Amino acid sequence: MAVDLEIPDGLRWTEEVEAGRAWRAVLPARLAECVERWHLRVGRPYPYAFASLALPATLPDGTPAVLKLQYPDPDSVHEATALEHWAGAGAARLLAHDPERRALLVERCVPGTPLHELPADAALDVAVGLLPRLWRPAGPPFTPLAEEAAGWCERLPVNWERAGRPYERRLLDAALGLLGDLVGSQGEQVLVNQDLHAGNVLRAAREPWLVIDPKPLAGEREFGVVPLVRGAELGHSPDAVRHRLDRLSAELGLDRERVRGWTVGQTLAWSIGEGQVFPRQVEVVRWLLGPG
Repeated sequence: MAVDLEIPDGLRWTEEVEAGRAWRAVLPARLAECVERWHLRVGRPYPYAFASLALPATLPDGTPAVLKLQYPDPDSVHEATALEHWAGAGAARLLAHDPERRALLVERCVPGTPLHELPADAALDVAVGLLPRLWRPAGPPFTPLAEEAAGWCERLPVNWERAGRPYERRLLDAALGLLGDLVGSQGEQVLVNQDLHAGNVLRAAREPWLVIDPKPLAGEREFGVVPLVRGAELGHSPDAVRHRLDRLSAELGLDRERVRGWTVGQTLAWSIGEGQVFPRQVEVVRWLLGPG
């Protein structure tokens, strides 16, 4: 079955890397196979999707869904498992999964308004109510946060050098030191989401708000608020970042300094990707560390 394929703007970066070009080469066939297998009608891809080809889909019985064809990165390998683990409680339901094709069929959030369209403090109110429902005890097959952090520590100096030392050495040293202190002293291991920012929480009909697109790990709760602390969606300024750190830590009963440390470590680790530097991530680290 022939299916027209349009690459949205959010995935243009895949043209620049070898793995991305290889993935794009197989996408038309994978899309056609999924449409046929699940008897779908699909629309145009969502333009903002950055790590997968995501299309609105309709099942034969009229159920609205989203078809996702994942870019083959390790962070999203267990996305389907996380959605199964939550079983629709605070997160979009998994309707079908094809691991071989890295394809997921998930519940579509309607109307789908992102959380960041609320005023910042109202959005934080939603997060405070939602996050504890998602922090369920977790272990295998989810990657441990300790293992993920060891990878950040290994790659951080290499990426920093390759990118031409795009930020001060003190930031690198601080991140490595904080990660080293945090890894071995974690609390209870629960299901946490590396990418739970305010654009990945959508207004829905079945529940007021649902999480989408998890990048799951098994780690302590203090790590679970990191994407919201650093994310520019609810304001990008020193005061906004510190306010989110303070509110989320206090109202969720988290150790503020551990939240700050995890935010510094992961934000700097994610500040360079595929050779591209993300200055806003570096700014967040500077703000949280203070003057050098």
